[in-house]
Amino acid sequence: MSSALLAIGRRRTTAERRRDRERDIIRATREIFDERGTIDAQIDDIAKRVGINKALIYRHFAGKEELFALTLVDYLQELEDRLHQKDSPRRTPLNRLKALSETFVDFCLGYPAFTDCAMSLLRRTGEELFGEITEPVMVKLGTAMAAPLDRIAAILKAGQRTGVFDEVDTAYLANHLYTQTLGSLHMARVGLIVSGSRPGHPVVHHADVGTVRSTAITATLATAVGQKALTAKTRSARARAGETS
Repeated sequence: MSSALLAIGRRRTTAERRRDRERDIIRATREIFDERGTIDAQIDDIAKRVGINKALIYRHFAGKEELFALTLVDYLQELEDRLHQKDSPRRTPLNRLKALSETFVDFCLGYPAFTDCAMSLLRRTGEELFGEITEPVMVKLGTAMAAPLDRIAAILKAGQRTGVFDEVDTAYLANHLYTQTLGSLHMARVGLIVSGSRPGHPVVHHADVGTVRSTAITATLATAVGQKALTAKTRSARARAGETS
């Protein structure tokens, strides 16, 4: 075998080893996320879980934020797999959206670290993200986010064609529903709600997870129906007023 072919073989083997190590690091990061949450996930602990020096992690990733972004990609890919398994074009658009909303909500409840990761990403501006994450990783993150969002947008378009959902930009609305659900599920993550029995005396209550879950799903469906629900309600009220006049 020529020296040129041997060199190519060595490069390929090195590249494969690099990809395997990156997968090991991401897998370890997610394991620690699921065990402890994102706040308590330290690079030292991730390196120890993989069995490497932490300096090697920074050879593979630009920083902690980039590693966390790629761990979010791993979550998003699993989420899309679950949505794909649950989705059925034979259902009505409303029932399809309800099934996928249930799947998304249950995924967030099952993996609280996913909610933390996704919310952390949403709190950053685009400029901040590009300052912390390299462009190839941003492409991977955007691709992973686009898959479930495009699925939801397709269902919204189907609902618009049948007159069930409001006539709004479906790409925007899919992103809005994603963000809205994450915000709702953050309440379950915190586990608390606040009310005031009287001025100056706030009361802290436990947030019932079942209530948060059902409210998040209902909010998704209500937002998708949107102005159509208000219009229908107005017509119904006018009709009742006409009957009694």
